[in-house]
Amino acid sequence: MTKPRRREPVPKESPGLPGRAVARLAKRVELALGFAELSLPQYRVLALLAEGSAASSALASRLAVSPPSITALVDGLVARQLVERRPDPSDRRRIALVLTDKGRRVLTDADAAVGERLDDIAGYFPPDERMRALDGLRLWHQALDAYRDARVRGA
Repeated sequence: MTKPRRREPVPKESPGLPGRAVARLAKRVELALGFAELSLPQYRVLALLAEGSAASSALASRLAVSPPSITALVDGLVARQLVERRPDPSDRRRIALVLTDKGRRVLTDADAAVGERLDDIAGYFPPDERMRALDGLRLWHQALDAYRDARVRGA
């Protein structure tokens, strides 16, 4: 797969603005996750496991972290009974990580807290810009998935 080409150059008048806005938004998400007693990395793990079970190595790759980092992260989630380690049904030598029912409830609560925080912030957009901004987040989500998938395939 070839790298997609940009149709328009990225505006250069404020080169740090997009990164700074993302960093500020990430902090707001992190604060919202405090209500669910989750860190941002824990939230990312639960969100990925909600899509299906995975081995630690696959999670580390998808999250772009080292295997020791994912092990420590998962250990904490297992201790809180949000994630279980189970034999992989397709290969009993491997261990699959699975979201528990409690983990699903915590993820649902976390999603609600983050959604509420984003709605609060989005309330400061002019009314005609609010949906455009939220659509922009959806587009970033899709682009990040495609970017991750391309990197996993080595493209």
